[in-house]
Amino acid sequence: MSEVLLSVSGLCAGYGDIAVLRDVGLEVTQGSVVAVLGANGAGKTTLLSAIAGLIPTQAGETRFAGARITGKRADQLTGQGLAMVPEGGRLFPFMTVWENLQLGAFTPGARAELPRRLEEMFSLFPVLRDRAKQHAGKLSGGERQMCAIARALMSGPRLLLLDEPSIGLSPLMTERVLDTVRTLARDRGLTVVIVEQRVSEVLEVADIAHVLDHGRIVRSGLASELRDDRQIQETYMGL
Repeated sequence: MSEVLLSVSGLCAGYGDIAVLRDVGLEVTQGSVVAVLGANGAGKTTLLSAIAGLIPTQAGETRFAGARITGKRADQLTGQGLAMVPEGGRLFPFMTVWENLQLGAFTPGARAELPRRLEEMFSLFPVLRDRAKQHAGKLSGGERQMCAIARALMSGPRLLLLDEPSIGLSPLMTERVLDTVRTLARDRGLTVVIVEQRVSEVLEVADIAHVLDHGRIVRSGLASELRDDRQIQETYMGL
């Protein structure tokens, strides 16, 4: 049986007095790709932000690799092996690709392996080697997303949280990004939790999927089963 890498139970979170997530629970096993689906405003980004320590939780517990991480800051969690790529990537546009990647290796362990990790990212994303001295703001949408994922991978995470990686990308580039997610999980054993609006595409890559509605998980199951579910098709795929 695969190891449970991430466990969330009874999670409530939001912004100020506004509650967004209500009693959310899920488990993510090592090496799996888990998709989180839902309409705009369902709480998908809030869920990733709460797991990553970017916003405080109001109730509940989050455990990572067996350790309780509830209340820990994002920088502390990065050192433990958790990284997040926010929507839009949020690169530093006036810094080069090389400089952005360096920033991803800010933990002592990652900094000690900086040359090896840079070479690993350039092997995984060859276009970044060609653009290494170019300002990130000059990259195409697909190149920016690759750079954002590579920057997160520079910390050597066990768990990668991806928020809407296809935003602003063409269907072809979306396919390439999702293929990369599949490769990272299959060949490198990386665990990925991905929020994505392109439901049919992400369900081709994911192993498990959860559907959020008004801050609660209302459906969970194998991605293949949800992909063939008529209600999911009509609600999220327009079929």
